[in-house]
Amino acid sequence: MKIVGEYSFNNGEKEVAKRYGRLLHEVEQVVKTIKATQHKTKQSREKTMPGRILYSPRSINKAFKEEFESRGWRSVRVPCVYSTGHYLGSYRGKSKSKGAFREMDFVKERLGIEVQFGKYAFMVYNVCAKMTIFRNLGHIDCGIEIVPVKAFADEMSTGVSYFEQFVWDLEHRGIADIDIPVLISGIDD
Repeated sequence: MKIVGEYSFNNGEKEVAKRYGRLLHEVEQVVKTIKATQHKTKQSREKTMPGRILYSPRSINKAFKEEFESRGWRSVRVPCVYSTGHYLGSYRGKSKSKGAFREMDFVKERLGIEVQFGKYAFMVYNVCAKMTIFRNLGHIDCGIEIVPVKAFADEMSTGVSYFEQFVWDLEHRGIADIDIPVLISGIDD
């Protein structure tokens, strides 16, 4: 696979290159190592493309996991203990958060990476909420979000979001004072 697009959110490109140049090169090597054709294994059952063979996001994610972990990247999982103090009256204490957690796909030397082949909302959540949370918890300083470009997403099940849509929304959202530097990498087969 290859990186065919980059978007610098909150000065992400400059900050990641300056602080994590060696790790950025490692990320680029991981992307190059994955052979997309090996993951075109999912037979569509959708009405709009019955029987068509598509890329499997699950299989691609597994390949990214294997490649990153072989280079010493690890997922970071933090437990969530939810407050019930905002419930009203007799509802207090009825909700349980046992087993709840947040997880970042890969972290190494305070650089966080998310690989996203899902719905649009997950991309926005990763950059505009999760990465800030993981920074606030002391796990990362900068992030990289790896997402498909439209041409690649069109070869997956419907509903997979893509780089161009994500960039447009981030540009129109703007940057808040809590946002961390994130490099958005658009990939294709």
